[in-house]
Amino acid sequence: MDSSFAITFFGALFAIMNPVTNLPIFLSVTEQAPLEVQRKIAVKTAIYSLILGGSFAVVGTQVLNLFGISVDDFRLAGGLVLLLIALNMLNGEQSSSHHGTTGEQNAFPSAESVAFYPLTFPIIVGPGTITTLIIFSHKAQTATQMIAFAGVFAGLVALLGLVFYNAPTFAKHLSGTARVIMSRLMGMILAAIAVGMLTDGLKALLPGLA
Repeated sequence: MDSSFAITFFGALFAIMNPVTNLPIFLSVTEQAPLEVQRKIAVKTAIYSLILGGSFAVVGTQVLNLFGISVDDFRLAGGLVLLLIALNMLNGEQSSSHHGTTGEQNAFPSAESVAFYPLTFPIIVGPGTITTLIIFSHKAQTATQMIAFAGVFAGLVALLGLVFYNAPTFAKHLSGTARVIMSRLMGMILAAIAVGMLTDGLKALLPGLA
């Protein structure tokens, strides 16, 4: 297995889909639901995330081609999106592209019907996740890289579902300080990966910079 590809992809995707930093959001959105309903929402969210994310990974490049957008164009634009999300994480702020504006948050549906919107889309599978999936699916050229891609994505979705399924238990043992540290650390990792995307996109679009 291509370990370098797998590690880089895991770092980028974990920073975006981070179960630790998304745990408080899950709890706030499902706070009115009993434990049994919360767990059903967790399972549904994991399934929806796997299906939606997998769909973008499979057909994302074809959709870009349909609109005449090259992967390098998308890499540059996606790098900017990821960098903005990373900066929000470093500043301790939520990204409205993933978590919604204040107005959108106030209009979120009842706890029993939040598995797809807003938990799966746009909180888990939002612009940052979609960008990461499309860029790395395009990079996965060999069989081992494709296996690594599928394994990392499926593993992260499973981890996310497990954390959400046991959300009340984890919440009791996870301090606010730990969540802040994790958010800042993931923000730094995501920022570094975003800069790499920007650099690769600029080099491809403007060869004179290489």
